[in-house]
Amino acid sequence: MEVLAIGVNPIDGKLRAGVRPSPPITEPRRTGSDASGVIVAVGDAVSDWAVGDEVIVSMSGAYATFLAVPVDRLDRKPDEWSFEQAAAVGIPVATAYQTLKSLELTAGETLLVHAGSGAVGQAAIQFAVAWGATVVATGGPARQERMRELGAIPVEYGPGLLERLREGAPQGFDVVLDGAGTDEALEASFQLVSDRSRIGTIVVGARAAELGIRAWSGGNPVPLSDEEQRLRREGVAVASALAAEGRFDVEVAETLPFDQAAEAQRRIESGESRGKIVLLP
Repeated sequence: MEVLAIGVNPIDGKLRAGVRPSPPITEPRRTGSDASGVIVAVGDAVSDWAVGDEVIVSMSGAYATFLAVPVDRLDRKPDEWSFEQAAAVGIPVATAYQTLKSLELTAGETLLVHAGSGAVGQAAIQFAVAWGATVVATGGPARQERMRELGAIPVEYGPGLLERLREGAPQGFDVVLDGAGTDEALEASFQLVSDRSRIGTIVVGARAAELGIRAWSGGNPVPLSDEEQRLRREGVAVASALAAEGRFDVEVAETLPFDQAAEAQRRIESGESRGKIVLLP
């Protein structure tokens, strides 16, 4: 495939720095996990894909202009997404989908999403709304309207968070997805959901066992199970189907040329970026 856009994720810089060697890096390799583009050639045994197909790929080494991709790593790009949007979905969408499925969120339940305006948070809101759940999401003052647009009841961070959350969902909460990892967010979660097996984090995984909650990513020492891996592979296809129905939007904060990949990672690592960055080869 010819790569037309590349999503930048926090894991890119962590792998580059050796902070999260998964698997251990023993020789030089490219970074990157998410991309979109167009198929330019297919193997003789390939029957379901053709030259010209617009695709989304999630695989190691995505920082490239051309990629040789196993067919099981491909998803079709819906017409509703630009190539930039399609490159931004992989890891965030897969993470959101798998965590909500693992937490067994069902229709009629109420979900609390901390950091609802982030890439994972936005995906989680849209999945949950599509499944018939009520969603309350926390975020900064500048991001309240975005979360409301996606179907969530927005609540600002800061003093009085617990009271505002209770006002937002007087019926109570069933499930929490923590993308913030702050003491404020965790303490509010514990007050609102007594069953800690239905509280999951993607940012403080190293503390999950101590806190008695579930974790995926965020330094969690427990690898994903086969079922969790399967759910992650399923997530992008489900989001694409929702997009075709006009029910799944992807926000891209900024695009940078490919030769500024190092700058893109620097912005993510420093916290300077306030949204998804996409590289354009």
